[in-house]
Amino acid sequence: VQLVESGGGLVQPGGSPKLSCVASARISGFYVMSWYRQRPGKQRELLGSTSRFGYVNYQDSVKGQFTMSGDDTKMTQFLEMPSLTPEDTAVYYCRLNYDAGSESWGQGTQVTVSS
Repeated sequence: VQLVESGGGLVQPGGSPKLSCVASARISGFYVMSWYRQRPGKQRELLGSTSRFGYVNYQDSVKGQFTMSGDDTKMTQFLEMPSLTPEDTAVYYCRLNYDAGSESWGQGTQVTVSS
């Protein structure tokens, strides 16, 4: 299964981009889709996860700030990021875990927060 992220780009401080992650095939069973980011010079960090049946979990670093949602019928997940600051500049990735051990990563989408 291929993943494609979109929605990144140059964002003004305070901007609110919405990233999308689309899977190339529909997963009939249980799956978990997670969002990560990698800031310059830092390790990739988990932001949170959503799953089939509506489970959502956020890491403390973004809880109350970012919002994840999805559409199971379209195998699409979204990451809404309001009020960004330059510290949110990063490559944002989605990851899909499915079929008891299979995993896919997207190629990432760059978000640059700058005036």
